[in-house]
Amino acid sequence: MKPLLLSTYDIFGGAARATYRLHKGLQNIGVSSQMLVQTKHGDDETVISPTTKLSQGIGKLRPTLDTLPLQYYPHRQRSFYSIQWLPDTLATRVRQLQPDIINLHWVGFGYLQIESFARFAKPIVWTLHDMWAFTGGCHYSGDCNKYTESCGKCPQLNSNLEKDLSRWVWQRKLKAWKNLDLTIVTPSYWLAKCSGASSLLQNARIEVIPNGIDTEIFKPVQRFIARTILGLPQNKRLILFGAIEPTSNIRKGFHLLQPALKKLSQSDWVDQVELVVFGASKPKNVPDFGFKSNYLGKLNDDISLALVYAAVDLFVAPSLEDNLPNTIIESLACATPCVAFNIGGMPDMIEHQQNGYLAQPFDVEDLARGITWVLEDVERWQKLCDRSRQKVEQQFTLQIQAMNYLSLYKNICQRS
Repeated sequence: MKPLLLSTYDIFGGAARATYRLHKGLQNIGVSSQMLVQTKHGDDETVISPTTKLSQGIGKLRPTLDTLPLQYYPHRQRSFYSIQWLPDTLATRVRQLQPDIINLHWVGFGYLQIESFARFAKPIVWTLHDMWAFTGGCHYSGDCNKYTESCGKCPQLNSNLEKDLSRWVWQRKLKAWKNLDLTIVTPSYWLAKCSGASSLLQNARIEVIPNGIDTEIFKPVQRFIARTILGLPQNKRLILFGAIEPTSNIRKGFHLLQPALKKLSQSDWVDQVELVVFGASKPKNVPDFGFKSNYLGKLNDDISLALVYAAVDLFVAPSLEDNLPNTIIESLACATPCVAFNIGGMPDMIEHQQNGYLAQPFDVEDLARGITWVLEDVERWQKLCDRSRQKVEQQFTLQIQAMNYLSLYKNICQRS
C-alpha cells in the first residue's frame, strides 16, 4: 500500500501537524506513506515539496493570490476564506509519484484548485479538518447553515447578493465533484454530521477516524520537574490556554475565557491561580485576568508542548467552533484534564466530569464553574488526570489511527 497525503503545509498549523502525525503513524506500521506539500517547514525527506527557488516562491505567493477576489468585499469578516481558483500542476506531480491512493487533507491557501480533483486518476480519500469542503468558501460557518442548500448572501462576506462569491465557489464545487467517487473522513462525529447534512457531500461515503498522537512524546511528566524547566511557580494552580494566535482568533473564544477568569479571581482562588498562555508572546497591553499571566510564546516542537501540558493543572479550550483540536488530545495524553464548551468534537474527547468538564455553550459562568470543579478537590483532580491519559491510550494513539486508515485504504482499493 502506497498512499500519498496532500497538505498545504507539513508541520505549520493544527491540520498540518495532524496530517504529518498520520504520515509518521502509517510509516511506523510499515506503510510506504509519502506526503506532498506546498510549503515545507521541516526536514523529513519523505515530505516532498517544490525544489526550485521559482516554484518555492510561487508557493509562498499562492496564499495571497488566492484571496484577491475577496478585495471586492471590503466589509467582510477577517476569517479564513478560501476560493481555490489558481491553476496548479499537482495532477502531473501525483502521476510521477505513482501512489495507490490519494489522501487529501487541508489544501487551502491556493494549493489545490477545485477543478483539479477530477484530474487525479486514483481513488481519493479526503480527510476534513474543518467545514470548507462543503461550504462556499468559509472554513467554519458560524450560525449560518446555507451550506445545506447552495450558499449565497454570505454573512462572512457581509454580502446581500444571492449570486455572490460564495455561490460561485459552491457552484464550482458542485460541477467539479458531482461525478467523483470521494470517500470523506472526519476526525469528529460533529463534522461527519455537518458533512452529511451538506448539499455537496450528502451522498458521499463518510467515515469517522479520530486524529492520533504519539503517546511516547505526549505523556505525563512530574509537574515539579516540568515547572522547574519552564520557570513556572510551584505553589500555584496553573491554567493553560493556547492555540495559533490564541488571543486574536475569535473562534478560539479568548473573549469568553477572560470574563470567566475574572469571575474566578473574585473568589477564594485569587491568590492560588496563575494563567499560562502558549502560541502568543506577551502583548504590550496585557489583558486583565485578575491573575498573573505567563506567556510562553510560540512553541514549534512537540517535546516543548508536551512539557507545558505536563506542567499545568488543567487546559481550557473555550472555542466557539472546533473539529477535533490537537490541543485537547495533547493535554489529555499528558494526564492534564480539560475544560471546554460542549460544542463540535469536544465531547468526542472530553467525558464530562470524568476527564474534564463540558460547559454549556458560551455560558461564561458555567465555564468558570467547570474550572473550579476540576481544581477544587485534589483527590478528584487526580482521578481526572488518570482518566485523561487512559482515554487517549484507548482511542487516540497513532497506531489506532494508522491501522484504521490502512483498513480504509485497502477497502477502497479493493473496491476500485
